[in-house]
Amino acid sequence: MGDRKNKGLPLNLLQFFILYSIFHLLCISPESVTGQENDGVTIITVNDFQALQAFKRELIDLRGTLKSWNGTRNGACSGSWAGIRCMKGQVVAIQLPFKVLGGRLSDKIGQFKQLRKLSLHDNLIGGTIPSSIGSLPNLRGLYLFSNRFSGTIPASIGNSPQIQAIDLSNNQLNGLIPASLVNSPRIHRVNLSLNSFSGSIPRSFALSSSLIFLALQNNNLSGLIPSSWGTLNLRSLTLDHNSFYGSLPHSLSKLSHLEELSLSYNKINGSLPKEIAGLKNLSSLNLKKNHLTGDIPSSIGNLSRISLLDLSENNFTGEIPASLENLSNLTSFNVSYNSFSGQVPARLSKKFNSSSFVGNIQLCGFSPSTPCISAASPPAESPSLSPLSSDDDHEPKHHHRRLSTKDIILIIVGVLLLILFILCCVLLFCLIRKRTGTKARNGKSAGVEKGFAAAGGAAGADTGPNGGKLVLFDGPFVFTADDLLCATAEIMGKSPYGTVYKATLEDGNQVAVKRLREKLAKTPKEFEIEVAALGRIRHPNLLPLRAYYLGPKGEKLLVFDYMSKGSLSSFLHARGPETTIDWPTRMKIAIGVTRGVNYIHNQENLVHGNLTSGDVYLDEQNNPRISDYGIHRLMTDSANTNVIGTAGSAGYRAPELPKTKKTTTKTDIYSLGVIILELLTGKSPNEAVDGSDLPQWVASTVKEEWTNEVFDLELMRDVSTTGDEMLNTLKLALHLVDPLPEARPDVQQVLQQLEEINPKLIAETPEESAEKTHH
Repeated sequence: MGDRKNKGLPLNLLQFFILYSIFHLLCISPESVTGQENDGVTIITVNDFQALQAFKRELIDLRGTLKSWNGTRNGACSGSWAGIRCMKGQVVAIQLPFKVLGGRLSDKIGQFKQLRKLSLHDNLIGGTIPSSIGSLPNLRGLYLFSNRFSGTIPASIGNSPQIQAIDLSNNQLNGLIPASLVNSPRIHRVNLSLNSFSGSIPRSFALSSSLIFLALQNNNLSGLIPSSWGTLNLRSLTLDHNSFYGSLPHSLSKLSHLEELSLSYNKINGSLPKEIAGLKNLSSLNLKKNHLTGDIPSSIGNLSRISLLDLSENNFTGEIPASLENLSNLTSFNVSYNSFSGQVPARLSKKFNSSSFVGNIQLCGFSPSTPCISAASPPAESPSLSPLSSDDDHEPKHHHRRLSTKDIILIIVGVLLLILFILCCVLLFCLIRKRTGTKARNGKSAGVEKGFAAAGGAAGADTGPNGGKLVLFDGPFVFTADDLLCATAEIMGKSPYGTVYKATLEDGNQVAVKRLREKLAKTPKEFEIEVAALGRIRHPNLLPLRAYYLGPKGEKLLVFDYMSKGSLSSFLHARGPETTIDWPTRMKIAIGVTRGVNYIHNQENLVHGNLTSGDVYLDEQNNPRISDYGIHRLMTDSANTNVIGTAGSAGYRAPELPKTKKTTTKTDIYSLGVIILELLTGKSPNEAVDGSDLPQWVASTVKEEWTNEVFDLELMRDVSTTGDEMLNTLKLALHLVDPLPEARPDVQQVLQQLEEINPKLIAETPEESAEKTHH
């Protein structure tokens, strides 16, 4: 026993000295050893504290977000400073998106030696990007998109060895793209789209072995597309809206993981390589608006996963391969405005409307107005009446005989009876038609109007020289003024500009007709100039204007495609309890509406001015079509001023409109945000919620955290799988309805973010294929 006690004594003394040493160290300097005071509150290092102070001084804080950045070093890393995350007394993340921050970015940013993430996107920060960012050894994510940065990209940014993602899109940057930007062996995402970069793609980008996502669209880039690619893991390559030229390199077929390839709106020539069929994972191929020639390789039919294929506005020739019918996942297809010939494969013509094929003069079979006229089949050889023409002198000829006089008389009588029958039918048809028109003019129909002329109190339909003027644009079928005016008209709704009817023509075809209020519309001469321009606008998410009619007494009718599912408003708010709308459908509609607004703003330089869910119509596949775009151009200035004064009274009006009396792209963005909130909440902006409009109610409910209380109950069934997408969409929608117009993003940015929330849904909506106006 004594031996054990003696042996245990040195061990206890050793433990005592170890504990004493640790205690002594802890008491020397809390900052130098642990970075924490005894009460557990983290104290930031002097270096990082000074850098934060410099960071704040250079910014303009319009909303007071940085008011929490006050006091001493004790609180900087305690969690009370907005957007700051620390570890062991050093800043590891600065996250301040959507805060309406202006000013510039301090060069002191390079002092944060442990900074891993810098997220300042969706603000108003300008000036140049500090080169000191390149001295951040631990930076992994740089997110400065949707600001006002200008100048060139500092080449030093690519020196950060840990950098994985760089997003500088939607700024005002210019100059050449530094080759060093992808020096990091970990870089997998680079987005420089929506800037003004020039020059060619640096070779280092094509040789990077780690890149997965590369977006360079909407710049001023030019040159050849790299002929060799080392980044075999690349999944998305978007180079559209630049000035790239030359042919498509065959090496693109080696990018076996590629899912999205967008090269539209460039100057690429040559043929489409058949090797492109080797991209087995490709789901989106957009080559619109280039100078490509030749046939479409039939091997394209092997791209089993492809859902979007746009080859429109090129110089392709030959027939559309029948192998494309095998693409079961194809939901968006466009080969319009090429030089294709022959017949459209049957499955494609049934699945896609005529806008996918128009502009190919020798192409047929894609609409009732372009039937394919088969060449007369060669007559089967029949035995000749002369034995000299027969190969067999013994072939019997008894079944050939001359017609007798009796036979000829019977044939003549039959023909005369048939002609008489046809004349009787025509006469009966005219009598019925005349009677129908008389009823319409006398207003004897209850609940249904017969004829648009009568509907406005004008004279009856008159297709004579003085009976009005009908002008047809392209469309699925052809009709006359008489057909239109005598159609059965059923009121669908009313808008500030006029009344909308569902019209059923005598051949059974249905169209939507808007009868404009005569006192609000421009003079016929001005009207025709403006309406002709609107009639040439074509986009998958815009309701096309098919025709217009000018009546002898000033009547003005606009004819559109009829959408059988009605408006988005009725789709959301007038359905029965047994009808549910899942999240993918709502997201599909949101993306489609945004694509339509994007085309209006950026391709047609138009402002919608009164966008509501009632102006969005759905086809059988729930693809949205925006109506009433550009209609203000058909109205007088005084009429438009009155409409602006009352527009949006149902909850879509931007808060600045009552004061400015002027619609802008930013007021459209606000209305778009309200529509997205409708899709998320299932609530109509027509009804105030707790005394607030829809955006105010959502914002007050969400406050500082994203709760599930605002979402439509139907969406909560699958919240475990779609919750993140819904939350991200909600955050974006609130950004769109920001009370400050300058804080709202541009529509291109909105579209980009919606598509990034769920890339899989991009393939399920019609791809944004803004078709150029053709004369």
